[in-house]
Amino acid sequence: MVGKNILEHAGAKAYQFLTPSHAELNLLDQKEVEAYFKAQKPQAVIHCAGLVGGIQANMREPVRYLIENLEMGKNVLLSARASGVTKLVNLSSSCIYHKNSDGFLKEEEILTGPLEPTNEGYALAKITVMRLAQYMNKEFGKNHYKTIIPCNLYGRWDKFDEATSHMLPAVIRKIDKAVKGNESSVEIWGSGKARREFMYAADLADFIFFALDNWDKVPETLNVGLGNDHTIKEYYDVVAEVLGYTGDFHHDLSKPEGMRRKVVSVNKANALGWLASTSLREGIQATYKFYLEKGNV
Repeated sequence: MVGKNILEHAGAKAYQFLTPSHAELNLLDQKEVEAYFKAQKPQAVIHCAGLVGGIQANMREPVRYLIENLEMGKNVLLSARASGVTKLVNLSSSCIYHKNSDGFLKEEEILTGPLEPTNEGYALAKITVMRLAQYMNKEFGKNHYKTIIPCNLYGRWDKFDEATSHMLPAVIRKIDKAVKGNESSVEIWGSGKARREFMYAADLADFIFFALDNWDKVPETLNVGLGNDHTIKEYYDVVAEVLGYTGDFHHDLSKPEGMRRKVVSVNKANALGWLASTSLREGIQATYKFYLEKGNV
């Protein structure tokens, strides 16, 4: 999702992109990744590859989410360093923050508390790759490798399968099914009171090009998001409004909700002069349009 949004952004026209598919480059094979970097000699790297999924997938396969994301990150960063890359954007995740916060998550709070158990494997992989980037900067003596920590994302090229997708695209699929099937009730996992921050993926792409153009100003580790959040129930309500669903919602309180609240502080990103521009309703409308056109990609 992130990679395709980057390629669709107007800023992509200023660059020549290398976008190998999994068939062309297996990021889990260190020797293969090293050989690719040596042959292609990229000047900059945006590492947005990864095994991603929602709460169900993370709970079902924690070993895979830990090992594969760690291997991909390690192989990309080590190969970039070996080939002399001096600009690398490493995309992390807000799940690397501790689970008990009720306020805005600040970059200084990483590793200051326990992780959310439902996605701990994925978080540990992202934390380790972030630390690897920081250690490389220390050894280089220069801030070559930046870790961007986006909030939850949704948008064009998202995954809509309820078994593997994140919350918002799963809600879009679920409510679309209810509308088309004339269903009178839709299930919500948990109480619906947990709070989440979702940013349209095209806005993250916009920040990445902003970072490449303002490289020396961007700190080593930086949150990127909206700086505001909504309850899970409020997201269901907005999706229902956009899709024209008029039925009820019922709650399965036996299902996990994850962290009580997850919203990142964007003070540092905003101080650089960057703000996300897509409203929730606009983003959901665009995402739903893409879903109707492309289905589960």
